[in-house]
Amino acid sequence: MNSKIIANGILRAIAVMIGVSLILLFLYQIQTVIVYLVIAGVLSLIGRPIMIFLKRRLKFNDTMAVIVTMLIFLAIVAGFIGMFIPLVIEQGENLSLLDVDLLQTNIEDIYIQVIDHFGLSEKDVETSIKDSKYMSNLNFGFIPDFLNALVTGFGSFSIGLFSVLFILFFFLKDSKLFSSSLLSLFPKTETTKLKSTLTQIRELLSRYFGGLILQILILFTIYAITLFIFGIENAIVIATLCALLNIIPYVGPLISAFLILLLTVSSNLGEDFSTVILPKATYVMIGFIVAQLVDNFFSQPYIFSKSVKSHPLEIFLIIIIFGLLFGITGLIVAIPLYTTLKVIAKEFFSEYRFVKKITKGL
Repeated sequence: MNSKIIANGILRAIAVMIGVSLILLFLYQIQTVIVYLVIAGVLSLIGRPIMIFLKRRLKFNDTMAVIVTMLIFLAIVAGFIGMFIPLVIEQGENLSLLDVDLLQTNIEDIYIQVIDHFGLSEKDVETSIKDSKYMSNLNFGFIPDFLNALVTGFGSFSIGLFSVLFILFFFLKDSKLFSSSLLSLFPKTETTKLKSTLTQIRELLSRYFGGLILQILILFTIYAITLFIFGIENAIVIATLCALLNIIPYVGPLISAFLILLLTVSSNLGEDFSTVILPKATYVMIGFIVAQLVDNFFSQPYIFSKSVKSHPLEIFLIIIIFGLLFGITGLIVAIPLYTTLKVIAKEFFSEYRFVKKITKGL
């Protein structure tokens, strides 16, 4: 091997590294567009059963089926906006007149009642407050600032919503648009395998996201009923937020528990802790636990066994690994991404015993 060959190899390696770096940089710069494409792709998978129903059962043509499906999505978005925006405006008006000192006094009063309820003396309570200096260091001024940032971000949300809906229209109208574009990147000899892979991925992910919606609806129903029974303000909004947070495996329910408990307590500020706040918080948490039991023993096993066809232990390990590697995003995308990789492995690497074992149910 002479120096010219070595030099050419080094130059080729450098060129490849530069090319990969440029591609990664380009993808980073257009990450917003990629997010829009991914969201539109997920929505197209969710909308696919609706499209099939409209075309097969109601005999709609492709264009009408797309329009009706888009109207359903728009109605859902409008429902969310109609639910949250008035609440944000109302809270904005309330926060503009917020008496921070009164709020801090109410929280300190609850703090004292909590400690007193669990058996500490009045002297211990006062000493605890003075020593910790926690209440005096609380700054509630961040609340209006946070709300202003939320309202400002609504403009960006509107642009993103329009972009996603525009892309979604073409994904629904031409379901083969994405697959045909992808097939053009590979040799014709792989076309059959690629078509089979894409079809199976689409079927599995459509069932998975459909099951996920059912899971959210079940949780929302139980949360809403519980909050309505015990007279918690904005029960629909709270139930919706807590149900949506369940999309994040393991972490989502913990955040939901904290959120539902915090909002239950905050909606009863100024009331007696022992006779009002503690009983309401306890009953609400019992309802929350019931919802989680239903989810863990009915909803999740149904979704995993009927859609992604993976063992619960297998799913648990994958979620943990993705979570450690990619954080919250990894927890959310773990199951659909792992399902996609399993289908690809089955089609292209089925000769390996390990692949045969993990893809046995597909």
